[in-house]
Amino acid sequence: MLKNLLLVAALGSAAAFTGCESMQTSPHMTENLQLLQNKTWIATQIGGTAIKTAPNARNIPSIQFDEASKRVSGSDGCNRIMGAYTAGNDTLLLSQLASTRMACINNGNIDQKYNEALSKVTHYQVFGKTLKLLDRHGNLLIQFESAVQPR
Repeated sequence: MLKNLLLVAALGSAAAFTGCESMQTSPHMTENLQLLQNKTWIATQIGGTAIKTAPNARNIPSIQFDEASKRVSGSDGCNRIMGAYTAGNDTLLLSQLASTRMACINNGNIDQKYNEALSKVTHYQVFGKTLKLLDRHGNLLIQFESAVQPR
């Protein structure tokens, strides 16, 4: 009976240590987070619609993910946005999003479409200079290009 108890305890300990080891941050996860964070992303597409903005435009839809504070900020094409985020290997949760409330005219409702898309984000993909924010089904919500070359 004592042998069975020791065997069960040993197997349970081994399973617990194995489970803890697998929860460590993988190099791939760290790489994805490094590609996502600490740069400005300029929106180029919302859903299936391309966004055309002049390079000298004042309020281009954009987003930044600050690694140190875990805060997100940017513009919806009219108003400033800010909030918090939590990111995993390919998951992204935006929370406590708030924005200024300026009147926006002649912007084709880009601000409304952008904010609606942000509210559905659950995942992300980064490939070089391109960031894709996706919904829980993997559908493209917003596509961005990096304003600065990745290091």
